[in-house]
Amino acid sequence: MTDDSDKRSGGLSRRHLLGAAGVGGAAGLALGVGGYALADDRTSARTSTRSGAKNGAPLTTLGAAAVPFHGAHQAGIVEPMQATLHATAYDLTPGTGRPGLTALMKRWSGAAAAMAEGHTPPGPTDGPTDGPTDDLTALDAGSSSLTVTFGFGASLFAKAGLTAYQPTALAPLPAFPEDRIDRARSDGDLWVQVCADDPLVAFHATRTLQRLAAGQAVPRWQMNGFSRAPGATAAPRTGRNLMGQIDGTNNPKPADADFTKRVFVPTAGDPAWMANGSYAVFRRIRMLLDPWDQQSRELQERVIGRRKDTGAPLSGGTETTPVDLTKQNADGSLAIPGDAHIRVAAPASNQGAAMLRRGYSYQDGFRPDGAPDAGLLFVCFQADPMAGFVPVQRKLARGDALSRFVVHESSGLYALPGGASPGGYVGQALLES
Repeated sequence: MTDDSDKRSGGLSRRHLLGAAGVGGAAGLALGVGGYALADDRTSARTSTRSGAKNGAPLTTLGAAAVPFHGAHQAGIVEPMQATLHATAYDLTPGTGRPGLTALMKRWSGAAAAMAEGHTPPGPTDGPTDGPTDDLTALDAGSSSLTVTFGFGASLFAKAGLTAYQPTALAPLPAFPEDRIDRARSDGDLWVQVCADDPLVAFHATRTLQRLAAGQAVPRWQMNGFSRAPGATAAPRTGRNLMGQIDGTNNPKPADADFTKRVFVPTAGDPAWMANGSYAVFRRIRMLLDPWDQQSRELQERVIGRRKDTGAPLSGGTETTPVDLTKQNADGSLAIPGDAHIRVAAPASNQGAAMLRRGYSYQDGFRPDGAPDAGLLFVCFQADPMAGFVPVQRKLARGDALSRFVVHESSGLYALPGGASPGGYVGQALLES
């Protein structure tokens, strides 16, 4: 895969230095790790007297790391995972239509591009809330690897008079057995994924976009997630989910020959405005942590198919050793049980179906019965959800041992246009077609 961010920045980019972080190759549970980038001039002004900072040197370069907003693909798909996720769905207000949506996407893209560089976002000049909108919440926080990714839900096209341009791949996801989907916390005309290594930066970007949408789109739902903080380990490591499992070892990687084909719509794709775009599936998956914690470690490992401490497959080796689905124990039983999560979710078990996962943990307090309201905000990207997420999730719903310990509570499918060029905006090929 060509790293176009090198061309945009004129030198070594964060994408080039770090590559794509892994979050697993199928539609199960996933986490990942963030990373660091080269410091820029802003770092010299950010000093600390805390441990590790001497002679006025900055404590960390985390705040200075930046991911370019402009490019062939939208940011926030292949980049290493940041520490914080804010996912928000919006619905258009009555009467907004195509002109209003166009104006909104211009404002959103302009603000996202500025904030990705650590700059104060411009206020709107063409909408119902003319004037400054920035409250300076993140004025001194830097860019902190901020990415903003925009998606269009199926319901958007009729409201904006764009029915003829709706992709066939944006068909409703099928109902899966035992789903408990809350439609009020699902779907939406627009989907916005904000990720950053500093929670304050993520909040500020989310709040800024909400303000810029005033009068043309209103929030439908909003969810926040977290991952391991960059620098928390001596070397980059695969993250752990809230069940304590190392999760994210077998994600498709840019070095794979078919990576681009799996993740992005080809330049000659259908419809044409989706060239270099992708499709995102978002699911809120609550983990039944109390029942899970009551299981023995041996049973937990058999449910997943990996050792809990090292992440190594039960077929042997280390975390990164390829899974051997044919390996047998001395008694003739399968080393990786027939209903183990990694067996059921493996591309080899699903005619090669795979997707790029980028999920975050969440914790929303406790439920009325005292159980943790916690789990995974699952996000995956693929060129065609009907060839990626759907067949894998159908297989998981039928025979995954892990399904006894999770509940799918919300769901959404969104078309993500290709990236914007400098001076352009996300969705321009659609809205000006």
